[in-house]
Amino acid sequence: MQRKVIFPNRWLPYALLAPQLVVTLIFFIWPSLQALLMAFQEQDPFGLSVRFVGFDNFHTVLTDPAYYESLWRTLLFASAVTLLAMVPALLLALAADALLRARATYTTALMIPYAIAPAIAGVLWLFMFNPAIGVVAYWVQALGVDWNPTLDGSDAMLLVILASAWKQVAYNFLFFLAGLQSIPKSLLEAAAIDGAGPWRRFRTIVFPLLSPTTFFLLVVGLVYAFFDTFGVIHAVTQGGPAAATETLVYKVYTDGMIALDLGGSAAQSVLLMLMVIGLTLLQFRFLERRVHYS
Repeated sequence: MQRKVIFPNRWLPYALLAPQLVVTLIFFIWPSLQALLMAFQEQDPFGLSVRFVGFDNFHTVLTDPAYYESLWRTLLFASAVTLLAMVPALLLALAADALLRARATYTTALMIPYAIAPAIAGVLWLFMFNPAIGVVAYWVQALGVDWNPTLDGSDAMLLVILASAWKQVAYNFLFFLAGLQSIPKSLLEAAAIDGAGPWRRFRTIVFPLLSPTTFFLLVVGLVYAFFDTFGVIHAVTQGGPAAATETLVYKVYTDGMIALDLGGSAAQSVLLMLMVIGLTLLQFRFLERRVHYS
């Protein structure tokens, strides 16, 4: 039986939606339309002269070798962040779901990183792994590892991957835990009685029933890695050293706000948006086939 909500006033639902619609229009729709328009224009840094150039900005971007280097760097970064944010989150959710006491306490503690702003999270990791004053960097160097993310591009990329993944683990953990708690315990108990061990129960029952949650978090994780990691990268490496951590979203910033190539930066943002839409559609096209909805 479905319940139908009836509002006392026909305008009340629209009034409740209005604030969110206004925020979406001002901070999302309007900037997106402006970026789309600027991608087909060329203007001086001060905005005193503007002229229509068609697809010239896109041609310039797509013939720039530095753009393709940033593209492959972004694909590596996004894949690593998504994987490192999902696997520990699933393990933590399994551990929290097995707790009989203090489950709420552990869940609250594990959710704290998600409440931290990306820039603050980046600064925390920067201080911990700073080669001069970082506590963790001191331990790493004591083990004989030549750790210096300020000079070594591989170290810098590893640092921003770890910081970005750590920021997203709490979000994934919350959804995995909710998915685990929705699985009927009687199903797992019946499998245990039939002789199925913990690994077999996880492989044949738990993980297939978690596939909708996993698929959702995979899509969200890739979008997060492509867009929302700007604050972490800016706080930790600012795209360096020598552009070793300059992902596509950070290149949009450097070309637009620092190099003042507004048209080229807008064209890159449009291409980035199309890439993320394409990746999402590919996931829905091929990966959703393996998702089991109960």
